[in-house]
Amino acid sequence: QVQLVESGGGLVQAGYSRLLTCTASGLTFSRTDMGWFRQAPGKEREFVAAISWSAGSTRYADSVKGRFTISRDNAKNMVYLQMNSLKPEDTATYYCAADTFISPVYFSTAEYDYWGQGTQVTVSS
Repeated sequence: QVQLVESGGGLVQAGYSRLLTCTASGLTFSRTDMGWFRQAPGKEREFVAAISWSAGSTRYADSVKGRFTISRDNAKNMVYLQMNSLKPEDTATYYCAADTFISPVYFSTAEYDYWGQGTQVTVSS
């Protein structure tokens, strides 16, 4: 019943920007912490960004800090990832994730209960 659907992926040149969106349904979105993770072929899924249920707290991986911005609109059940100054190393499938238990741990995939199917972002040099 719970569904997370990502959109906004595609091919983008290095140095440019891309906006990813995630639309959630089937859960109490306003009481759910949300995160973005990414996974490149042959690599582990890694934390990118997280935002608390009230949008009062955000966290970023060091690799994207200063370039990416996570935000949410609880009225629309949506979370966003604004990606600026993209690098080829950002190439990955990006996944939206929901933490319905509001764990204090935000950077581990194990703490999230639901996942979208992902959207591919390819950054060319």
